[in-house]
Amino acid sequence: MLTVHAYAKINLTLEVLGKRNDGYHEIASVLQTIDLADVLSFEPSDELKFACRDFDGVRSDLLEESILKVAGLLRGETGCNSGALIRMEHLDIPRAAGLGSSSTDSAAVLKGLNELWALGLSLDDLTRLAANLGSDTPFFIRGGTALAEGRGEKITPLPSPDPVWLLLLNPPVLPFSDKTAKMYGMLTPSHFDDGNSTRNLVVTLLQGTSLNFNLLCNTFENVAFGFFPGLDEYRHGFLNAGVERVHLAGAGPTLFSLVPNKAQGEALANLLGNDGLQTFLVRTC
Repeated sequence: MLTVHAYAKINLTLEVLGKRNDGYHEIASVLQTIDLADVLSFEPSDELKFACRDFDGVRSDLLEESILKVAGLLRGETGCNSGALIRMEHLDIPRAAGLGSSSTDSAAVLKGLNELWALGLSLDDLTRLAANLGSDTPFFIRGGTALAEGRGEKITPLPSPDPVWLLLLNPPVLPFSDKTAKMYGMLTPSHFDDGNSTRNLVVTLLQGTSLNFNLLCNTFENVAFGFFPGLDEYRHGFLNAGVERVHLAGAGPTLFSLVPNKAQGEALANLLGNDGLQTFLVRTC
């Protein structure tokens, strides 16, 4: 049995530069994987099958449809007719939360089946295929730290900063269909910028200096707190717990804050957990 970890991500920066002629938006973003992960396993089989136990709040039929779509794409592109049993062993990344759950699972399927079926596709080949599955999926083929440009599919690997601790707060906000598209639709030209924070963070990473927390930014923070009901209250609660800054993860609604060390992160997680909130203490990886 082959096991693959599908790591979540945060956006250290996410700047929207403007709207493109094709209807998408041009972005500049530094993406970073964190050690919160789903776990998938792969075994040889006569057929292409998916299996998982029941996970709270997740429709297994939609999960199966998504996973088998990726396997079908790989079969179609390579002419491979092999089967596989793909099993979701652990599903720890919240869905539709701005952490890249569907995208990282898709990338894990491409990598897992490439190895199981001995297809010999390079990381560049897999990245090209991943671009057919979503803007974030190409990033997850390599993970780590990377610059994302275009609509998010143009990925340039970057040196990773020293690991840092982060506390994630996943608020009990009901998911919205087409959440990201709707949030892009709420942006106006006044929210667009020139990507300067992203460029400065890239320079910092290339120089190997410590992560400059002042450069963290997310354009969606201009609209998210009016889009997700109650999200601003959760942000203030997070700040009142003692963190210095709160950031939006991707298109949200997950919030995160950098914490100085594991002990302080655990203390904050316990404090927020006492209020019934779901938190995750993670490290960059």
